[in-house]
Amino acid sequence: MKYFIGTDHAGFEVKEFVISLLEEKGVEVEDLGCHSPDRVDYPDYAHKVAEAVAQNPGSMGILICGTGIGMSLSANKHRGIRAALCHDHYTASMARRHNNANILCFGARVVGKGEIESILEGWFGSQFEGGRHAQRVEKIEEW
Repeated sequence: MKYFIGTDHAGFEVKEFVISLLEEKGVEVEDLGCHSPDRVDYPDYAHKVAEAVAQNPGSMGILICGTGIGMSLSANKHRGIRAALCHDHYTASMARRHNNANILCFGARVVGKGEIESILEGWFGSQFEGGRHAQRVEKIEEW
């Protein structure tokens, strides 16, 4: 599975840490920026990742900004995208299991590296359960 990753300046330093964790898991990662700690606008990178995920069936994304809020709001403007703002292992796991989320969002200023590892474990350790949750995801997609 391929992952697209994007950050704004607040997530720039954490991005390299996340990429290394993903590569350790054997995950293919494409870095869509930003590529320096210089100030940028988070919607630009959220839209890049959301478009890449939408155009590449079966792929996923990771978006990081200061809080994760702006990235999740921006990415969710795209049809077929279910970007979930996660703060811990549980929320990451539930985003996959119940919401079939395809983009993981979190805040570099909100969670530390240990929690990021836990979030990724929850995300990668979970699969969409379908069943009653599929009906709910379909309702999300209808809008």
